[in-house]
Amino acid sequence: MNVSPKDCCVLNGGAGAWGFEPLAVQLSSSLCVDVSDKPRRFNYLLHVEDADRAAECNVFIPIKAIRLASDKRLLAATFSEQDVPTPQTRLLDTYEQVLRFVHERADSEWCLKYPTSCGASGHRLITTAGAEPKNWPRHFIIQEFVRLERPEVYRTYCAANELFGWVARRFPEGIRSSPWVAHARGTRYVRLNEPPAEALEAARRALEATGLLDSFGCVDLLRKPTGDWVVLEVGTDGLFNHVDRDIGDQDLERELHQRVADAFWRAAESHP
Repeated sequence: MNVSPKDCCVLNGGAGAWGFEPLAVQLSSSLCVDVSDKPRRFNYLLHVEDADRAAECNVFIPIKAIRLASDKRLLAATFSEQDVPTPQTRLLDTYEQVLRFVHERADSEWCLKYPTSCGASGHRLITTAGAEPKNWPRHFIIQEFVRLERPEVYRTYCAANELFGWVARRFPEGIRSSPWVAHARGTRYVRLNEPPAEALEAARRALEATGLLDSFGCVDLLRKPTGDWVVLEVGTDGLFNHVDRDIGDQDLERELHQRVADAFWRAAESHP
């Protein structure tokens, strides 16, 4: 089936479209399609005012996957159901249950994760002495905190069922580190050699579980002191946030843009 660039667009409209504008311009260039606030035959969805109406559009990244990636409560439940390896994680209804859980497992460290945050915003280490945070969304997400001698998180990417790229986020020498290894907190990406097979398998399982394997997404992982690889979360583009392209490696950034473009057009051609 032949699909014209005029049949497709980067769909970005509504009050929140400003947050996606730089990425919309990038995608417009790499996909060779317009940015539009109205859907077309096939769409790279970034933002719309009515997310429910967007579900009626033909989109590259499934809306269900976008929603999963945006909410750590949904991710935790999905990872548990699909046996994706993660740090120990629980969803609890009340703060009293949180304190009891932490007290009964005092041999480990635990963190309370803000369910819809980006860049680890709102996350906190938690002890039985902590007061209940105000206006915290339910459920509470409690996760084992994996303390590392040098805090670092690994990331790999996926487009059209192919995993590529292997980077670590680390704090540069001379920069005060944080328990939360986020780009927004001062970390930088470092490109690495080939990823371990166990890490790739864990990433693939996470992408399959969330429905991102056939479109585009990324996976953040940790290597525990035991040597086991565990998934922290997945990321993708659309509605709530987007994958960070500021990697600091021009070759990988170009490869990412090209792979996403190839995957988009492959999906557009095969879509009814």
